Amino acid sequence: MIINKLVNTKKMLIDAKNGKYAVPQFNINNLEWAKVVLELVQEEKSPVILGVSEGAAKYMGGYSTIVGMVNGLIGELNITVPVALHLDHGTTVESTMAAIDAGFSSVMYDGSRHTIEQNVKETKEVVEYAKTKDVSVEAEVGTVGGEEDGIVGGINYASLSDVEAMATTGIDSLAASLGSVHGHYQGEPDLQFDLMNEYSVKIRLPLVLHGGTGIPDDMVRKAIEAGEAKINVNTELQTSFTKGVRRYIEEEKDKFGTGYDPRKVLGTYAWPEIKKAAKLKVELFGSKNKG
Repeated sequence: MIINKLVNTKKMLIDAKNGKYAVPQFNINNLEWAKVVLELVQEEKSPVILGVSEGAAKYMGGYSTIVGMVNGLIGELNITVPVALHLDHGTTVESTMAAIDAGFSSVMYDGSRHTIEQNVKETKEVVEYAKTKDVSVEAEVGTVGGEEDGIVGGINYASLSDVEAMATTGIDSLAASLGSVHGHYQGEPDLQFDLMNEYSVKIRLPLVLHGGTGIPDDMVRKAIEAGEAKINVNTELQTSFTKGVRRYIEEEKDKFGTGYDPRKVLGTYAWPEIKKAAKLKVELFGSKNKG
């Protein structure tokens, strides 16, 4: 069994920024979800970031449970591509540090609801602690709109002054809100590509695009060219999952033989649908064969 250690995101995102591609962050919700994603990125030879929200962490039994699960899968599946386990939208300094202590290799502290002064102060606290554990840190300025894991907000665009202030904290990547939203888009996305270019050049950090579901392919490619080195995908995998489960139930496969077995309910269509959706993102982001 090959033991591949979790890595932080620093090198993979610098490589992506320099190489003009983006590393996918696929959020996971259970063991099978993580397994399907890991198998796919190994086949595609793509680096990957497994995102876990605080809500998903609670659902799956806590941070330590997830670390053990992911490390076990990496070993049992002989995963050799770079894999980061990342806390998505840590809402408090304490919760974010708890993920670090549990063994997450990367965290996002999201202090965007605070004043920029408070956001910078608390982000620095997380960065100082994370560096003692070789853990990478992502921060957010502005507010990504839409809804994710019960968190609802409107778009608040990141200003250059806030972006520059956050860059002084020692973070490794920055989610600057520039028009993307979590969940489904209402109408056409309005991404600020000029600002992406400007911010990417001025702070020299990999940018992170939240709300990767529903953005047209040409806009995704343009965002990558503008400095977005990490793109988060969650809603699209969730809708792919429910599409597969719905098909299984509508075909009444659960009513025959042992069709009620959850491994069949989920494995027949749902996991293949997730794998197909993730594969398309890897190809679009340009991360195939970069792992």
